[in-house]
Amino acid sequence: MTRLLLWRHGKTDSNAADRVQGQADTPLNDLGRAQAAAAAPLLAAMRPDMIVSSDLSRALDTARCLGGLTGLPVSTDPRLRERYFGVWQGMTLAEIAVRHPVEFAAWRSGDPSPGCDLESLDDLGKRVGVALQELADAHPGAMIVVATHGGASRQGAGHLLGWPMEVLRGVRGLDNCHWTELSHDSRRGWQLRAHNVGAPPLV
Repeated sequence: MTRLLLWRHGKTDSNAADRVQGQADTPLNDLGRAQAAAAAPLLAAMRPDMIVSSDLSRALDTARCLGGLTGLPVSTDPRLRERYFGVWQGMTLAEIAVRHPVEFAAWRSGDPSPGCDLESLDDLGKRVGVALQELADAHPGAMIVVATHGGASRQGAGHLLGWPMEVLRGVRGLDNCHWTELSHDSRRGWQLRAHNVGAPPLV
């Protein structure tokens, strides 16, 4: 059985300010680094075989915390980046609501492609899902920790599970430094084993 743990990065100042990051390379803050340090022993106890990360620093530094504990190297794949948020990247949600009210309302209502140059949810799911499937195919039977992002993890998992957008909208997003666990075998295919698992909150 192959297992994937899709691990969201620790907190950033942009997370705290409700500022859209997308593919902007924002760093972990002090809380985010502490969250990664608290989560790493829990993941290490699951005896991962390898660690792969988005190349954005908030995910990569989260992954390196686990790598330092386990001695495993951390490889990167840019396909594991967060959704590209177009002109919204760097803006707060309040600013977006004022400057792009029509597109913002469409996004809030679940429109998978609301405009403003946002990457569609379908494209996001395929991009991340293909990367995850290739990883699983290349390492059958491995337990692989994948450090990534909130939207990327949800849509990538949904792509592997074959869940439609209507179902994914009902899946709560990952908290910072929490993870989703998926497993795969030849008889049952991909299955969801756990969601939004992590260390107790630090604040």
